Amino acid sequence: MTNEAHPFSILTPSYIMDAVESQGYVCDGRISALNSYENRVYQVGLEDQAVPVIAKFYRPKRWSSAQILEEHSFSIALADYELPVVPPLINAQGLSLLHYEDFQFALFERKGGHGPELDDLDNLYTMGRLLGRIHALGAVEPYQHRPSINPQTFGHNSVAFVSEYFIPPSLKAAYDSLTTDLLALIDQAFAHTDGVNYIRVHGDCHGGNLLWRNDAPNIVDFDDSRMAPAIQDIWMLLSGDRDRQRVQLSEIVEGYNEFYDFKPKELALIEPLRTLRMMYYAAWLARRWEDPAFPHSFPWFNTERYWGEHILELREQLSALNEPMMELI
Repeated sequence: MTNEAHPFSILTPSYIMDAVESQGYVCDGRISALNSYENRVYQVGLEDQAVPVIAKFYRPKRWSSAQILEEHSFSIALADYELPVVPPLINAQGLSLLHYEDFQFALFERKGGHGPELDDLDNLYTMGRLLGRIHALGAVEPYQHRPSINPQTFGHNSVAFVSEYFIPPSLKAAYDSLTTDLLALIDQAFAHTDGVNYIRVHGDCHGGNLLWRNDAPNIVDFDDSRMAPAIQDIWMLLSGDRDRQRVQLSEIVEGYNEFYDFKPKELALIEPLRTLRMMYYAAWLARRWEDPAFPHSFPWFNTERYWGEHILELREQLSALNEPMMELI
């Protein structure tokens, strides 16, 4: 697909300002593209206002309007409970999901902050408290339209797409054999944790979506929010070797339990969920390869070397899946 053919190619500075000004703002001409690939996100300066607005243009055909509005409602509800999230702004007509020509977009208040120091155990305890509060509200009612994070959506579907369209022929047999074994173990792990609650979660709770401000965490970008086991938002905060992760996990859970009960049986899903994310990420890059921003930003992807390293990482996960589940200290 050519650059001109891609829907995002029409997002010129003039187009972006016209969209923002359709909501009654007056732009001052300052526009900065922010680090976003799934959607397109811009910081837009406003006349007579010191703080810019953030404009997020949704990737066409990714989410339905109903799916976007569910995510908006969740983040707005969290903000109403004074949780440190950044919900979409609501216009004079009471709308958070806006339309300009063929695009759906939303506007957000610009919030500053710095990256979290997640090797600090006090910070992890604080993050646990925040996630406990988010999950307490997330468990009140389910999403009706958004999909779940599960072995089918993140695993089987991802592997099938990569195997059919992207894996090099020289590596296909190794990839297919390995992923068959991995998916069997993942399916088994989820089957053995039958009864785990699926709740509304952030879904992509890594350091890049956390801003530390005034000695407290602020969580941004609920675009990947889905139904999932609560542990999905917890395991992504862990790093280092297994012993270090156990210490980190215990700090998170201590804070978490102040607001929502942690379910120890979900510990068995940490490595399965980690493996599913690796599969899904590779398939996400593959599915977006027609977007000109992806070959430009990920030049190392879709090479023989990339797929060889991906297979090696998945082999490491095969070993991890066969280890006893992580336990709290």
